[in-house]
Amino acid sequence: MFKHILFATDGSSASEHASQMAINMARVHGSHLTVVYVIDPYPYMGGGEMNLVGFESYMESGRKHAAKAFAHINHLASVGGVPVEVKTRLVEKSSVVKAILETAEEEHAKLILLGSHGRGGLERLLIGSVAAKVVAQSTKPVMVIR
Repeated sequence: MFKHILFATDGSSASEHASQMAINMARVHGSHLTVVYVIDPYPYMGGGEMNLVGFESYMESGRKHAAKAFAHINHLASVGGVPVEVKTRLVEKSSVVKAILETAEEEHAKLILLGSHGRGGLERLLIGSVAAKVVAQSTKPVMVIR
């Protein structure tokens, strides 16, 4: 049914739980799995000179978090049953929701899967849940894992 699943992760505990569900869904449906990790743009790029050391440190931290999340998912995909083909995508975009939706289109995903509580705190209070926005804006089926 779902021959290509896009799984959006931010490396959080909610994504950790959802990653196992993504692997299981891919196994059951014989699906390809694309995993996307979105790095928010460097927050201090406003007026004035940009601190290149701060920017590189920020981006390196984002790449390390993504690599850790990707490694975990690749490990899950290779153990416990039929191996799952996993493709990883690291995206830098100002809107996490837009990045997820655009990646789903680019990859021709048939299902978007994500955890319900990842990014949170003040950001969640101010702009709402990423999962809720993906559900509201997606033209593709979305599965949200709690």
